[in-house]
Amino acid sequence: MVVIDNLNVKYNGKTALNIKSQIKFEDGDRIGIIGSNGAGKSTLVKAILGIVKYDGRIVTDIKPEQIAVHMQENNYVDTMSIKNIMEGLLCTKVKDNKRLRELIDFFDFEPCLKKRFKNLSGGQKQRMTIIMVLMQDSPLVFFDEVTSGLDFETRQQLMTKITKWYENKKTTICIVSHYYEELDNIVKKILIIEKGQLVDYGDKDELFKKYCGHSVIVLDNTEKNRKLTMNFTKLVSPEHLIAVSCRDKEEQMDVTRVLIDNDVNFKRSNNDIEIMEINAKAVFNGEYEGGEDNEYKAI
Repeated sequence: MVVIDNLNVKYNGKTALNIKSQIKFEDGDRIGIIGSNGAGKSTLVKAILGIVKYDGRIVTDIKPEQIAVHMQENNYVDTMSIKNIMEGLLCTKVKDNKRLRELIDFFDFEPCLKKRFKNLSGGQKQRMTIIMVLMQDSPLVFFDEVTSGLDFETRQQLMTKITKWYENKKTTICIVSHYYEELDNIVKKILIIEKGQLVDYGDKDELFKKYCGHSVIVLDNTEKNRKLTMNFTKLVSPEHLIAVSCRDKEEQMDVTRVLIDNDVNFKRSNNDIEIMEINAKAVFNGEYEGGEDNEYKAI
């Protein structure tokens, strides 16, 4: 569907994005695009859309105008009702369009149709834009920070709706987000960008095993917990946490037994995207070096 090869984007003579490896988006992929602010995530989307100049090669069988995109900022006129805006932009009538009616009902948007855009809440504005995006019925959809600025509950509700809508559909979905938890239930692949460079790209589970192991045990970074875990393999983690890498079920049992015996609260995960990203960046930046069996150790 999309092949990106040796992509380079510059703004005012400075490199904003430089992807030397070839990456592919296949039909039906569910891809999470993650990285720090300013890493180049939105620049990648804009390059694929053809709205920024680039060197290199982007090959796709989809025309840019056929790609549906939800950008970070979306504004509409305030002099018209939401219903009139939708009908004007979509060139259809709400009452006559079965798909539009279905989306309005699916996103519980009926009470908003008579309002003006400025009077909508943040979540309602996002739902409106999502409806407009989904109406395009595109084979490739980008959601760029679709839940940015919303509270946790509203974010979860929107992502649940999007996940449910695309169940059993062959649409390729790319979600740019810095909220790791909202990617868990929908994406199957992860693309990590840092300072305009491609860190890694691949199956989410395989990347987790590559950088974290069989599973990760996460607990508070306290003096007691540091002593309890001193003989176990640590991963890079946020300063307030300790992340212990478990190579297999046996090592996982060893770690959890020590923590349970000492009445320590912890979280076990085999798909922690945040810890995986942090450690992928550490390896990429040369802070860690590869060892046997996909283990990593500090240099």
